[in-house]
Amino acid sequence: MTSEQKPKVKLYWLEQSRAQNILWLLEELKVDYEVEVFHRNKQTLLAPPELAKIHPLGKSPVIDIFPTGSGESITLAESGYMTQYLCEHFGQDTNLIPKKWKDGQEGKLGGETEGYSRCQYLLHYVEGSLLPVLTLSLVIGALKSDNVPFFVRPITSVVANKIFSMMVFPNAKKHLALIDQMLETSPNGGKYLCGEHLSAADILLSFALIAAEPRFDTLGSWPGGSARAAHPRVFEYIDRLKKEPGYERSAQKIREIDGKFEATISKM
Repeated sequence: MTSEQKPKVKLYWLEQSRAQNILWLLEELKVDYEVEVFHRNKQTLLAPPELAKIHPLGKSPVIDIFPTGSGESITLAESGYMTQYLCEHFGQDTNLIPKKWKDGQEGKLGGETEGYSRCQYLLHYVEGSLLPVLTLSLVIGALKSDNVPFFVRPITSVVANKIFSMMVFPNAKKHLALIDQMLETSPNGGKYLCGEHLSAADILLSFALIAAEPRFDTLGSWPGGSARAAHPRVFEYIDRLKKEPGYERSAQKIREIDGKFEATISKM
């Protein structure tokens, strides 16, 4: 197969977004890809209008897949869907999706391995459960920022602190406790969420945890004085993810293209 016939992926990468997860995934899959970088509006922090020309929602990540390397493409959005699609078509010789069936249970209801079931759950959990809490923390936290006029900031800060204590912090504690428990009970004593090998679920979860790492302590009062003290296993896991060769390659890729890389959620 010539280079023109090999599949190619184009990633539309937005700074301070989950597009970094997809870039890491492409590195692990060793698929031929290119990256187009977009920057947020410095005032609104929204994605630029150019992204709406690629997908109607104007968000990132989005990918174009060129099955023969050029010509017509398949446009995909939503991180979980992209992850599943890419792994199904390019990840057959990897451990990114754990073995599906228990031996002798192929095709049977409930015959899936624990690692596979965890991975499928986590691919939906990240976007559907965890990220809404982190996004809410950003929006509510903005009520205490310098963007609020100083003469009303004391009032908005009281409102923000109330929402943090009633909603954001209790949910954040539940999520870190869940991740902690999944790491403690990882199949075969593995150091990743789905077992002994890095999975697509770890990659999809990585940006949320790495970007939110310095923010957890601002959400409330944790046992032991910090989120790391309360859940050392989770923060050791975050540290491992940042040292993964594929993660480091993906970060370096952006530095080469854009001159810098910052693993953070957009600041308000």
